[in-house]
Amino acid sequence: MSDDRSSNLIILFLIFVALINYPFLQIFDRQELWFGMPALYFYFFFIWLALIVVVGLIVRKKRKS
Repeated sequence: MSDDRSSNLIILFLIFVALINYPFLQIFDRQELWFGMPALYFYFFFIWLALIVVVGLIVRKKRKS
């Protein structure tokens, strides 16, 4: 079971590294303001929040007995 979790965490790491690289950042790197803040800040906050939630779900996965 531990091997499954570690492989899921490695895949998750690679996905989130890809999400914070140039092609995806270019989408949100504009002069637009959302609620008075640049859209890129909201993108980073959403990615950070999603990472925390998904890691929590993977780590708290219960064993099926």
